[in-house]
Amino acid sequence: MSTVGVVVEYNPLHNGHLYHLQQSKKITQAENIVAVMSGNFLQRGEPALADKWARTEMALRAGCDLVLELPVAYSSQPAQWFAYGAVSVLDASGVVDSLCFGSESGELASLQQLASLLTEEPERFATLLSELLKAGLPYPSAFSSAAETYLQERGMGEHAYSLTQPNHTLGLHYLIALRKLNSSIVPYTLRREKSGYGQTDITDAKIASATALRKLLLGESGSLDQLAAYVPASTLAILRRETEAGRAPIHWDSFARPLFHELYRHTAAELAEFAEVSEGLEHRLRGILSELPEYSVAALLEALKTKRYTRTKLQRTLLRILLGHRKELLSPERLAAGVDYIRVLGFTERGRLLLRDMRRKAKVPVVASAAKHDSPYLAMEALATGAYSLAYRNAQPSDALRDFTLSPVRLSDKMV
Repeated sequence: MSTVGVVVEYNPLHNGHLYHLQQSKKITQAENIVAVMSGNFLQRGEPALADKWARTEMALRAGCDLVLELPVAYSSQPAQWFAYGAVSVLDASGVVDSLCFGSESGELASLQQLASLLTEEPERFATLLSELLKAGLPYPSAFSSAAETYLQERGMGEHAYSLTQPNHTLGLHYLIALRKLNSSIVPYTLRREKSGYGQTDITDAKIASATALRKLLLGESGSLDQLAAYVPASTLAILRRETEAGRAPIHWDSFARPLFHELYRHTAAELAEFAEVSEGLEHRLRGILSELPEYSVAALLEALKTKRYTRTKLQRTLLRILLGHRKELLSPERLAAGVDYIRVLGFTERGRLLLRDMRRKAKVPVVASAAKHDSPYLAMEALATGAYSLAYRNAQPSDALRDFTLSPVRLSDKMV
């Protein structure tokens, strides 16, 4: 059985994602779709609108056969490590033949050429990147600028356009990860249609970005009904169920009190031990607390933001502090080792057969519960779920233990 892998967040799953799934299967001629999905915290350092089990169900009802978890150690990282972690999961599964990702151009050849040049991080490129990072540029901008300069010096500047858009950068890092892992997975790319990554306005009758949909839902007059034209009926039904149960919609200010507790209880020196805290940010964090008018993460982010510290960088920083992720847990050496387990979040009947095959072929243990495997990354995941549960309305102590108590989602299960 041929299988295509996709890397997703589904925050929430919308009609554009549905198109991606349908076209991925078509152009790769795959029989199955495996999604590696971020858990409760996402690549831009944000909490997911709904938890990973709800979003797993969205994925299964939209056509995915098997959903695997991208550990939180990778899911809230810059493109380099986010992509590496996702490809590591797909490669370790032993059952994925191809990877299909979205891009602004839909053109793979130049990205492949860039990947072949940058996989080993040539010394000149590494020097350029280091200089730009020291100058205060955020990693995405520094990487793009360093690559552009490096390519222009070699008479290949015409390919630099590929890195001016976020999906191109992420796609490049998927290709680099495939090379670094010596993976047999074959890459494909689809052109992103009608709505750009992070686009905040809605310009089409049926397609809108996840960013625009979250803005619509979380606005003062937002409601789930406003999402109906842009998401599959199953997504809307799941969001309604989760909202009624008090498990959605979740956003950063849902975590204001536990986050501020962590900020107040640590000295600047202690804050400096957390991942993403660098360049004196610990002092800025401590110094700005007394100036805030209220316990608001939105207000904190706005007060902290500078040209040097982008909102995404700051969100990731605050997330690491909230979740207790110290630098040694997320060192480049540990991340480069890849995943040491594969967590199954859900499957269909077709996925059950694929899962049986994966249990035989996987390079690492396949687990369904955090209680079934001993791994630092899995322990981090369970703690992240506990933190996420604090945002539920009427949260119960048992909610914090869902990684230990919930079985993978099966499509045949009734929606509850």
